[in-house]
Amino acid sequence: MNDGYHQLHLPIEFIREPTLAEYLPGPNAEAVAAISAMAHGLGEPFVFLFGGSGTGKTHLLQASCLEARAHARQAHFVPLATAGLEPSLLENLERLDLVAIDDIQHVAGERHWETALFSLFNRMRERNGCLLLAANLAPDALPVALADLASRLLWGPRYRLQPLSDSACEKLLTESARRRGIRLGADLVRYVMSRYRRDPGSLMELLSRVDSLSLREQRQPTIPLVRRAMQEQS
Repeated sequence: MNDGYHQLHLPIEFIREPTLAEYLPGPNAEAVAAISAMAHGLGEPFVFLFGGSGTGKTHLLQASCLEARAHARQAHFVPLATAGLEPSLLENLERLDLVAIDDIQHVAGERHWETALFSLFNRMRERNGCLLLAANLAPDALPVALADLASRLLWGPRYRLQPLSDSACEKLLTESARRRGIRLGADLVRYVMSRYRRDPGSLMELLSRVDSLSLREQRQPTIPLVRRAMQEQS
């Protein structure tokens, strides 16, 4: 990264590094294609994702930034659900190629945040930057008070992310484990799917804990090890 990026002093960064390849598209292939194009500096300059918990909104936003950086583009992820953030966080972000802002619903109706977001929209447009937003509701269903911001949220394509089927979640769990060098046999996959939350976010968090335990104990996962990983979350 160049010095201009470091001078922004942005305090928020993601810990894990989810990639677009790790997101199993399922019924969301069109949205994933649009986000991939945006990360490469192609396609639409503004995209809005919405959907319920566990549909992978945060994963896609974080992955878009990682993909953009892999192609020498400056990008940053801003999770608005994080406590203690101030609207000043959005200052100077127009200097980046891609800005991905999660959980817009957390600041909808707050005048200072809405004004800051509206200003960022305009600055990003002037500099031909890309803006990727996500919320739990469609943009026209959010309780946005600032009419100009409400209009901006409707500028580009909007994608409602759909949850994966159980069979797709099994495939995601198996493929993600293989990429980590973990062997999850059919018995372990059935054990997880019958006893744990069946959504991609929860499954990937569990897999991370299984991976950590496996590395610590220098052995492939077993049902007792997976059970312990489940209990760590309880």
